[in-house]
Order: sequence, then structure tokens, then C-alpha cells
Amino acid sequence: MSSGLRQRIATGLLLAALVIVILLWMPPAVAVVAVMVVVAAGAWEWAGFAGLTLQWQRIAYAAAVMACVALAWLVATPVLLTLLWCSAVWWLVATAWLVFAPGVGGRGFAGIAGFVVLVPAALGLGKLAEHVPNGQLLLLFLLVLIAAADIGAYFGGRTFGRHKLAPRVSPNKTWEGFWSGVAAAACAAFIGGWLLEKPLLPWVAVCVGVALASVAGDLVESMFKRQAGLKDSSSLLPGHGGVLDRLDSLSAAGPMFLLGLLLLGRG
Repeated sequence: MSSGLRQRIATGLLLAALVIVILLWMPPAVAVVAVMVVVAAGAWEWAGFAGLTLQWQRIAYAAAVMACVALAWLVATPVLLTLLWCSAVWWLVATAWLVFAPGVGGRGFAGIAGFVVLVPAALGLGKLAEHVPNGQLLLLFLLVLIAAADIGAYFGGRTFGRHKLAPRVSPNKTWEGFWSGVAAAACAAFIGGWLLEKPLLPWVAVCVGVALASVAGDLVESMFKRQAGLKDSSSLLPGHGGVLDRLDSLSAAGPMFLLGLLLLGRG
């Protein structure tokens, strides 16, 4: 086993243990703080996509993102659904951007997109942990759902992959891997819905939609990395790259999952 693989496994196990402890045995406030720390680190990395390479510039960008997160958090209670719907619209626009014009944009676009991606991500993941009944357990399920989609896409792509999904953004991703990831997410959703005693059909529909959104999150981050000429968003996580390399799918999945839960609750 190579040293890089050992490092990747060790980091992954440590992160998984930390997540499980926080989400299963700690108060919701701890989970919210953890979400904010992760998003702040992601914002620091995103500054590199915007061409901000000096340390003070990265810190200033991260501080500006987190100030917007704090403002959104304060006003979210009466307008949470509106904010989440705005995030859904953004991901539709981002998907169209990926399909039709992945090379369009620059550092200015990347800098603005960081706010549009990271603020709803912090809001969605944090509010899920704090306010939804069993929110921490549902957040843990969300992580499992996205992991299932990623694993399904990886092995499906390696086994069956022939047709490129987004060659100008992420050349290794294929349509076969994409549909394998969706199928794996649907299986995870079915099992999770049964264990959590959710209405299966609408629950699986929401979870599949979330898995689809997570692909957009992954590809958007890949697009900005490619435009910035970066392989990884940073080296903060040994063997895994940066925080954004782990947060990319969740940045879209988090707000979409919370939106789906709220709509299910209303139904």
C-alpha cells in the first residue's frame, strides 16, 4: 500500500469518526459550529478560485462569506423557504452553465459564485442540524446518501464508463457512472426511508433529487478549479486535497435536502 493511500485512509477514518461523534453524541450547537468551521475553511480555499492568493486576501474573502452567512442565519426563520428556493434556482442556472458554457467566466464570476454556493450550504446544513427534528441524524443520513452516490458513480464509471458526462469540466466522469451513482443513492434512500420510517415514495424522490444536485455541486467546483488551473482546492486534508474537495457535493445537496424535507413536512 502506497504512503499516499495510507494517508488518505487515515484521514478518511479520522474524519468519519469525528463526524459520527459530533452528530450522534454532541448537542446540535456543536454540529452547527462544525458546519460553520468547515464552510469558513471552504471559503478560504474558494478565494483561490477568484485569484486571491495572498493570505490576507483569502482571510478577508472568508470573513466576507461568513458575514453573509451570519446575516442569512439571522433573517432565515421567516424566509428560509425563499432562500432555499433561490439556491435551487442557482443550481439550475449552474447546471445550464456547465452544459452550455463551462469555459465562460473568470475570477470575478468565481468570486461571486463562492457566496452563492457557500452561504446557502452553511444555511442548509446548519439549519438542518439545529432546527429539524432529528436533524443531526438526518444530516448523518445525508452524508451516507452522498457517499453512496459517489461510490456508485466511481465503481459504475470504472466498470461501465464509455460516454463522457462533462469532458470540458471533469474528463473522468461518465454517464454510466452518473446513472450508477443515482441508482446507489436510490437504494440508500430506500433503506434510509425504511429505517427512519419516512413515506417511501416521496422520500426516495427527494433523495434522488438531492443526489442529482450533488453532481452539479461536484462539477461546479471542478469547473472553477479547472479555470484556476488547480488540481485540488488546497492541501488542508492529507490525502484528500482540500475541504472543498469533500464539500463540493454537499454544497448543493445540503440546501436541497433541507428544502425537500420542509416540503415533505408541509405535505
